[in-house]
Amino acid sequence: MSVGTALARVRQVAPVLRGCLAEPSGDPDRPHRRAIVLPLVTPEVLAFVDGDGGRERALTPPLTSDHLIRTKAFPLWIERPAYDEPARLAAQVREAVRRYGAEYHAYVERHASRLPEGLGRFDALPRVVLLPGLGALCAGGDVRAAGIARDITAHTLAVKAEVGAMGNYEGLPEAELFDMEYHSFQHAKLGAGEAPLAGEVAIVTGAAGAIGSGICQALLDHGCHVAATDLPGKPLDELVAELRAPYGPRVAGVPLDVTDARSVADAFASVAATWGGVDLVVVNAGLAHVAGLPELDLEAFRRLERVNVEGALLVMAEAARHLRLQGTGGDIVLVSTKNVFAPGAKFGAYSATKAAAHQLARVASLELAEIDVRVNMVAPDAVFSHQARRSGLWATVGPDRMRARGLDEAGLEDYYRGRNLLKARVTAEHVGRAVLFFATRQTPTTGATIPVDGGLPDATPR
Repeated sequence: MSVGTALARVRQVAPVLRGCLAEPSGDPDRPHRRAIVLPLVTPEVLAFVDGDGGRERALTPPLTSDHLIRTKAFPLWIERPAYDEPARLAAQVREAVRRYGAEYHAYVERHASRLPEGLGRFDALPRVVLLPGLGALCAGGDVRAAGIARDITAHTLAVKAEVGAMGNYEGLPEAELFDMEYHSFQHAKLGAGEAPLAGEVAIVTGAAGAIGSGICQALLDHGCHVAATDLPGKPLDELVAELRAPYGPRVAGVPLDVTDARSVADAFASVAATWGGVDLVVVNAGLAHVAGLPELDLEAFRRLERVNVEGALLVMAEAARHLRLQGTGGDIVLVSTKNVFAPGAKFGAYSATKAAAHQLARVASLELAEIDVRVNMVAPDAVFSHQARRSGLWATVGPDRMRARGLDEAGLEDYYRGRNLLKARVTAEHVGRAVLFFATRQTPTTGATIPVDGGLPDATPR
């Protein structure tokens, strides 16, 4: 089995598995505690899972007690995965996780009298899943925890393969494993608190712009794992480098052309292979164009239509397919604009195409509610920059607006600040907070729009 084929199978299996590993939270608005799933696909691991005796050796106890809280006493082994039959494969994964949970509950019941007073039970979900023809998928509450499980698994399989070549490996008896797993010191190692979006994965389109980068930073500040997507090139590369410095492996850069259906599908598959799946999709990529209707070039209009309308449609459609497969709900947030409600002169192409995307998002809210996917919009106005990153939209629009009003750039920013009721300078951070409101599900809301404009009476949603 080649590594390339195995990695293609990871993209197929990981979202289904990640959905199965979502632990019930007890919160009706956010009913799942999600996991990050990392693949372990190497020639050595493939040789182990595909070799004679691989299953028997894999299901022997761990090498040390420290491994128990990261990998559980035993991995889950899924025999003969039906990679060529997606529906059957998904059913196999779900049934295997259910069976593992039942066996884990029985294991705890057998030793319940040995539970230390005051200690609760661990969840009954596997941390390591082994599949012939694929390798291993390793889970944790965030990328760090999943990475530890992956490193332990790589070491464990290597040692067991070496020992197996010389004879049989025998681990500790079950009762001793239980005592180690439920030792209070072991529980203390897992006692750290969680950020609001820990274990969650977001895709942000148009991430290299001012608003997109601000949204990425807001999500990362709250524990999310963020795939920053944009056209390949220097702006995306620079953004990813900037974000990785403080946020490390919770950042991925994914080249994406939202007008290309294959590129969109590949981006979602890439994120599934990186972290197991996706929970939040922020549809932010967009273009602007300035021209009065008599002068509006039809090809320029079509260019905006491809990005602002078709791009939004392709991304939301792929998000819907992925979230349905994963089966744990999710959120889509469209970065709309005040121009949907209050269009501007010479801004017909932008206003019309963004209004079409806005309407598509409202339709998506109707169609996806049944699978607990909420679709909402944020409508900002006049976001000129985020830190040192200038807005591409205002690079297009600004010169015309400055000429029309006889202002320089600073004067134009003052003009837009002065026209809103709160006299507020609207920033990318403000837009990021609006996205966070929906991402953290503060209210049971779908199909709604939050204006982020300082108060513009003409642009009030109604």
